[in-house]
Amino acid sequence: MTRTTPADTVVLDVDGTLADSTYHHALAWARAFARVDLHPPLWRVHRTIGMGGDKLVAEVAGEEVEAEHGDALREAWEEEYDALLPEVGLLPGARDLVLALADRGLTVTLATSGKDRFTEHVLRQLDLPEGTLAAGASSEEVEESKPAPDVVARAVEQAGGTAAVMVGDTTYDVAAAARVGAPCVAVRTGGFGDQELLDAGAVLVVDTPADLVDADWDRLLTLEPGSSSGA
Repeated sequence: MTRTTPADTVVLDVDGTLADSTYHHALAWARAFARVDLHPPLWRVHRTIGMGGDKLVAEVAGEEVEAEHGDALREAWEEEYDALLPEVGLLPGARDLVLALADRGLTVTLATSGKDRFTEHVLRQLDLPEGTLAAGASSEEVEESKPAPDVVARAVEQAGGTAAVMVGDTTYDVAAAARVGAPCVAVRTGGFGDQELLDAGAVLVVDTPADLVDADWDRLLTLEPGSSSGA
């Protein structure tokens, strides 16, 4: 199905979508768990990257660990990720995509589960002209993180948009976007497989942001969640 009026806003996830940081986050969380003598398999940690830290601990290690160590683990993750932050760079085409969307006259905004100061690291690397981004929202500003829709809805609201398309890298992005009526274009850079992204409702799956610079945005902006782009 297609919209009668195209979307006017593109919501961009940050970690794993613009920044090549998914595996840095997984390693930081694994090291945080090790501080309390917990050693979940790294693949299990990776599968939760994209959730906010408020949900990740219980998802990986259970509600008892969340109750006993949740706050300490989140603090430890932040410290461990801080140490890795200098190694985090942009994914291919990240800056070009943001600029191309803005050049089309679209409102471009961010919606991330990450800490604001970690997002600032990515923004410095993007080095965008003033005014390119209309707004941004993080899980620090809302009640629930992804896959709840709060942060995506907040990003659209702050940007003043009426209808949106999201670009993300996880099934959590796809779910959060769908809950506010936004289709999600997915990049493979978060490590999720094509079929699971499509099964979650992604309208298109590509390798990197570079593949979206010249994508058929006229078509993508008219799609409903779960619709195929035909690309």
